[in-house]
Amino acid sequence: MSAIAWIATGSLAAWGWLLLGQGFFWRTDQRLPKAHARVQPGDWPRVTIVVPARDEAEVLPLSLPSLLSQDYPGEAEVVLVDDGSSDGTGKLAGELASRYGGLPLTVASPGEPEPGWTGKLWALRHGIGLARARGPEFLLLTDADIAHEPDSLRRLVAAAVGGDLDLVSQMARLRVASFWERLVVPAFVYFFSQLYPFRWINRRRPLATAAAGGCVLLRTSMAERARVPDSIRQAVIDDVSLARAVRRAGGRIWLGLAERVDSIRPYPRLADLWRMVSRSAYAQLRHNPLVLAGTVAGLAVVYLAPPVALVAGVVGGDTAAAWTGGIAWAVMAGTYLPMLRYYRQPLWLAPTLPFTALLYLLMTVDSAVQHYRGRGAAWKGRTYARPRPAPDR
Repeated sequence: MSAIAWIATGSLAAWGWLLLGQGFFWRTDQRLPKAHARVQPGDWPRVTIVVPARDEAEVLPLSLPSLLSQDYPGEAEVVLVDDGSSDGTGKLAGELASRYGGLPLTVASPGEPEPGWTGKLWALRHGIGLARARGPEFLLLTDADIAHEPDSLRRLVAAAVGGDLDLVSQMARLRVASFWERLVVPAFVYFFSQLYPFRWINRRRPLATAAAGGCVLLRTSMAERARVPDSIRQAVIDDVSLARAVRRAGGRIWLGLAERVDSIRPYPRLADLWRMVSRSAYAQLRHNPLVLAGTVAGLAVVYLAPPVALVAGVVGGDTAAAWTGGIAWAVMAGTYLPMLRYYRQPLWLAPTLPFTALLYLLMTVDSAVQHYRGRGAAWKGRTYARPRPAPDR
């Protein structure tokens, strides 16, 4: 067999393992457990919703009213932490609360982060500190660009109480409207679930640990036991770091795809999506050049080799390369179909996954380049040139 045929065979073997041995990552049926959605009237615990917000005036009119209008049977309140905004985020939050009513809102500002803290975790530290003074049993940590259906909080708490869980997290359904969002966003969640299979996370004896930072319901007692967020204050990938801190403290975690929680932040251009991915991609690789090289090689063999082998085999008359490349590409596309259905996207996008993987490969390399130029993990005017990666799981 030719070299390209051998590479395609290796890719096909990899896809056989990914299909059956990687926690069935490609399935999209990990949703909030309906069997746990039973809490007796009067037993609903007190919840404080903590929202870190920096320059979020554009999205706040859509997201904050959805939190204020939560149909929650117990006591709940919202604490919005204005993290040094320059666009009037804090003032707008107060105006929205006056206009829409609903849950009580507190707007606070902690000032600039102390050395050794990332901005979001500094804001969460301040918000969680204010929340603890009220004595809530649960904290809902949610980003300012996340909109919740009216029953979202009730369903989250019911799942946590019914399942005796310390952390319940949902991967918010990201916005998919522009051409580039359709091409890149479903793949983002697909790759995340491949790296952190939800089934492995949700096992009694977990094989992986992660959370989705846009929507995290956390027991206050577990936050104290895990010393959150102080123990992860430098983490750029704060959601995974949070989950690992909770797991190390003996907590039980559940992660799944959201049905009632949506991100409303637009990423209309490729450049917007590029910045979203590249700002933290190299941190995920622990800023290790060898891990970067292995990741690039792995992406090339697993995602790029199948279509290259198919085309080269057809053009060059290499039957083995064409068949193995074609089958590997078909398996790859098949595993992508459930995610496209979840995002309500046309299924013909499935064969484009190799091109999207190439984009992610380039974004990851660019993330490393920006890191060594001292511009890594840039977000809204702040740059964390040498941040600490997420701790071991």
